[in-house]
Amino acid sequence: MMQQKYVSQIHRCFRCGYCKFPTDYSSFNCPPYRRFRFETYSTGGRLWLIYAWLKGEVEWSEHLAEILYTCTTCKNCTEQCPMKFAPDIVDWIVGARSDMVEKGRIPPRVARFFEAVYGYGNPLKLLRSDRAAWANGTKMYAPGDEYLLYVGCLGSYDENGQKMAKSLVDVFNAAGVSFGILGSGEECCGNEIYMLGEMGLFQTLVEKNSQKFKELGVKKIVTLCPHGYNAMKNRYPALGASFEVYHYTQLLNDLIKKNRVKPSPNKAKVTYQDPCFLGRYNQIYEEPRQVLRSIPGVELVEMEKNRADAFCCGGGGGNFIMDLLAGGEESPARVRVREAYETGANILAVACPSCLTMFSDAVKAEDLDGKLAVKDISQIVKKSLPAKK
Repeated sequence: MMQQKYVSQIHRCFRCGYCKFPTDYSSFNCPPYRRFRFETYSTGGRLWLIYAWLKGEVEWSEHLAEILYTCTTCKNCTEQCPMKFAPDIVDWIVGARSDMVEKGRIPPRVARFFEAVYGYGNPLKLLRSDRAAWANGTKMYAPGDEYLLYVGCLGSYDENGQKMAKSLVDVFNAAGVSFGILGSGEECCGNEIYMLGEMGLFQTLVEKNSQKFKELGVKKIVTLCPHGYNAMKNRYPALGASFEVYHYTQLLNDLIKKNRVKPSPNKAKVTYQDPCFLGRYNQIYEEPRQVLRSIPGVELVEMEKNRADAFCCGGGGGNFIMDLLAGGEESPARVRVREAYETGANILAVACPSCLTMFSDAVKAEDLDGKLAVKDISQIVKKSLPAKK
């Protein structure tokens, strides 16, 4: 069992509590702790519960499992923990989840997430044949194309994600990028499946995707979503996959530097949300900001907590579907849009379809419609492109 190799290490966490905070300790930065304010929902409390469960000191219960699965795997704890084992913390949590999966002791909402991906190839339980319904004539990938645009589940099915995908396709077409999509041939990337601990299904998804990429001769992949980028960058190679992978903001920044995308003036005051799987997991902090700064008229202002201190939207670890953190004023997404609004920005820029959906809902709940717009960077860039003659 994956978890067993960590059993002898978990007890080394003595719940000092640093994992809950940002660098300056100004507020709480652990999403489930910020939401529920019980120690059991902090990383330290969660690790002690895992240790007690593994030692047989507490019985499994659905509530215990839900506490474990409320972790969004945002990785704030690994940034703030002062101990040498800090880089292993998320692996311990994922390992404990893997143990629960192997024992068949998982919350119903997690089970439904797995069943949807097993049966439909996406966690939203929507038809495979509708995966490219958004694409409206977008070219399918063919050997010889430079990039495969991997759209992902939210980009394919979610209304906000589809708007992202359409904007990015328009920008790529305007820049003359050689690319295509897989359409209904695309499978879930598996990032959330891995984080939720279903290692058998994750391996199956990697093998299916890798085989498809190999058959088509794919050498370079650009992802719409940071979650897919993280899985393909950091997990796929260990299972034999071999290709270059980029998040779209990296490619967009490169296109702007080469004058293949030339933004025209677009006056706006913008603040930017660092997605966890782009920032803390892969240290991509500057490229999205460079894209925004390249647009004449855009004033980029930072939220107090940014880059490695950014506060998660609450959607990670499958919670954009399962919603184990629930709503309410203290939900991470609502807390974060209030922080964005306090900067005086009129646009909250994102680079992740999960963030886009979580924050779009939060803006409505906070009654900030018309005061703070949530836009993906691709949408902001598209708006700044010169009108076609």
